[in-house]
Amino acid sequence: MLKLHNMYKVYRTDEVETVALNGVNVEINQGDFIAVMGPSGCGKSTLLNIVGLLDSPSEGDYYFFDENVAGYSEKQRSEIRKKNIGFIFQSFNLIDQLNVAENIELALLYHDMPSAERKQRVADVMDRMGIAHRAKHMPGQLSGGQQQRVAVARAVVGNQPLILADEPTGNLDSAHGQEVMELLRTLNAEGTTIVMVTHSPAHADYARRTVNLFDGHVVTDALRAA
Repeated sequence: MLKLHNMYKVYRTDEVETVALNGVNVEINQGDFIAVMGPSGCGKSTLLNIVGLLDSPSEGDYYFFDENVAGYSEKQRSEIRKKNIGFIFQSFNLIDQLNVAENIELALLYHDMPSAERKQRVADVMDRMGIAHRAKHMPGQLSGGQQQRVAVARAVVGNQPLILADEPTGNLDSAHGQEVMELLRTLNAEGTTIVMVTHSPAHADYARRTVNLFDGHVVTDALRAA
């Protein structure tokens, strides 16, 4: 599905050069659930941004469904993103002025889709996430766990094959964090490929595979023991 080959990402200022990714080689297969782990500053978020086509590598190749997208422009990357990738962030990123249904529908406004189909997709995904009864509620009326359920619904409403989750439980207590992890496990069982950055070994255990980074290198890449 995805392949990163000999990938480097270097950030430069007038005085400092920072190597965020240093010769990374990773393959992501369709149906994978991968936890990316490592200490702060090891390159986890940089890796996720490049996988998600939010950024480009300084060197190396990135094959996205057999297409080398490493040198693509932002416009080209954006077209691929909206058709293929859903994002879940630690901070939920919901719009306070929109209700639950409107926040989810926002993810479909960039697709060439009739309004009736958008509304039906939103209704279906709210049922699936157990938040249909919150459709008219504003984000400020929801608990942290409910807000992250809305964020997950927004990420999957477009039926993209890849979900990228950046510390999706970071702002949640343990009970709500477990709820979100169970949702991700269910989505993966239904066929969605998931790449998740996490600091939590307990949440990494939900994944089928763990990639550990240190100083921009992949130090281990292993399947979870059954």
